[in-house]
Amino acid sequence: MDPAEELPSMLWGLDPVFSAFARLHIRDILLLPESCQVPVDDGTGVINCSCWKDDLMKGEVDVDISENKPHDDDQGAFNPAAELKKLRWTQQSRCSLEIGELLRVRGLVKTYRQQREITASTYYKVDDPVMVAQIEWMTDVLQLYSQFYDKALQLQTNTASDSPVSSLSRATNIVKDFLQQRSVSKFTPYDVQDLLHPLFTSGTETAPAQQEPVSGPSAHQELRQLLKGALQVLQDEGLVYRRVMSQDEVYYVTVQDKDLLMVVKDIIREDSKREKFRAKGCHLLHILSAVRHRHILNVSKAALELVLHSLEHNSDIVSTRDNYYTMF
Repeated sequence: MDPAEELPSMLWGLDPVFSAFARLHIRDILLLPESCQVPVDDGTGVINCSCWKDDLMKGEVDVDISENKPHDDDQGAFNPAAELKKLRWTQQSRCSLEIGELLRVRGLVKTYRQQREITASTYYKVDDPVMVAQIEWMTDVLQLYSQFYDKALQLQTNTASDSPVSSLSRATNIVKDFLQQRSVSKFTPYDVQDLLHPLFTSGTETAPAQQEPVSGPSAHQELRQLLKGALQVLQDEGLVYRRVMSQDEVYYVTVQDKDLLMVVKDIIREDSKREKFRAKGCHLLHILSAVRHRHILNVSKAALELVLHSLEHNSDIVSTRDNYYTMF
């Protein structure tokens, strides 16, 4: 996805579909574009689904369900042990799957070993011998696509003044330009907040003495809120990060942080010599885990990608394939 076409991550929550589990065709899940900021067989494709079994089900995988179906006890007598056996048999029969059975799966879309898959949080077998449930599901999905999924998010704009999106973009670009021109390695919000004052000059006309003050947040509060949003966008893009979450709010510029660059180089240099990584090099996620373990927990994947790109641009490391890096 082109970064210019993607909304800032802090605005994703405005989309009503964002917080909902979407019913999607497998084909469309496989074609979902990866974000630059921050990865039922319906006949449209095939996708892997991973699910961790519950501890209660471990050790019962090899049990033959057909031979262990509980029998009804004498009528009128309640046997807790027999009822518990029935319940466990029903649970196991629902979790034991055969090829060709219809499943309903809900989970998060992730990328594992360069392949898209679903990490299932919920899955269950659907008894649908005459395909009634399948046809109903397909009909609902077509309506959801036409009414919601295929429609782009339209943000409300204020004609009297700049929209929140344009103000946020302008503020973000101002801070970006400052960091590039000054080659700053670290800064605090206090160091850059004065740069955003020109965005508020048009709306700070002095009111008559007799007129009551306008209710609402002060200009200083609006400035702080806008600056907070701009810094969040920069963090989502990986341009800046915070080593320690403290009241000092010190932000480090990713590509200017020599300590971070040195740590990443040392990890690639050392681990590339190991037998496990000698052939292909170190994967991006392995490097990210090592950096968080040895250096700082708050480094994001986007920030590490910028560091790796900078090191490769300077010929400090070499990319052997997608997301694999080594050093000679």
